[in-house]
Amino acid sequence: MNLQEQVAKIAENNLSDKNHFLVDVVISSSKGPKKVLVLLDGDQGVTIDDCADLSRAIGNELEEKGLIEEAFRLEVSSPGVDYPLQSIRQYKKNIDRSVKVIPKEGKEVKGILKSADETKIVVDQEVKKGKKTEYKEVEIPLSEINKTIVQISFK
Repeated sequence: MNLQEQVAKIAENNLSDKNHFLVDVVISSSKGPKKVLVLLDGDQGVTIDDCADLSRAIGNELEEKGLIEEAFRLEVSSPGVDYPLQSIRQYKKNIDRSVKVIPKEGKEVKGILKSADETKIVVDQEVKKGKKTEYKEVEIPLSEINKTIVQISFK
C-alpha cells in the first residue's frame, strides 16, 4: 500500500461520523517539506472543528507509525468551490445547483444538476432560443465525464 492509500485509510478510520466522507488525498513534494492534503466533505458541510479533529488524528497516527520519515505539512480542508465533484455523495449533495460538466469528448454542458446515481447524472441544460431561455434534460454517463464543477452565482 502506497503512502496516499495509507493516509486515506487512516482518514477513513478517523472520520467522526457517517455524515462525513473522504474526497481525496493529495501528496506533493515540490519545494520544501512534503505536503499531505486531505480533502473532507460532509452531507451537511464541514466545519473548521471537523477539519482540526481529523488533522490531529491523522497527524498522530502518521507519527506513531513513522509513515513519513522527513518533515511534512498536513492540511485537512473541505474541497474549494473550484474543486471538481468526485463522488456520488458530492453529486447528490449538489442537486439543484448550477454545474459545468466537462466531458471527456464533446462540448461542455452548463445547467442545473437534477439527479445523480451510480451510473449517470441528469442536467437541465440552458438552451437559448432567441430571447427566450429553455431547458433541455441531458443525461450524462459518469464514465464520460472528465470533471464537474459547481458554478457559483453572485446574482
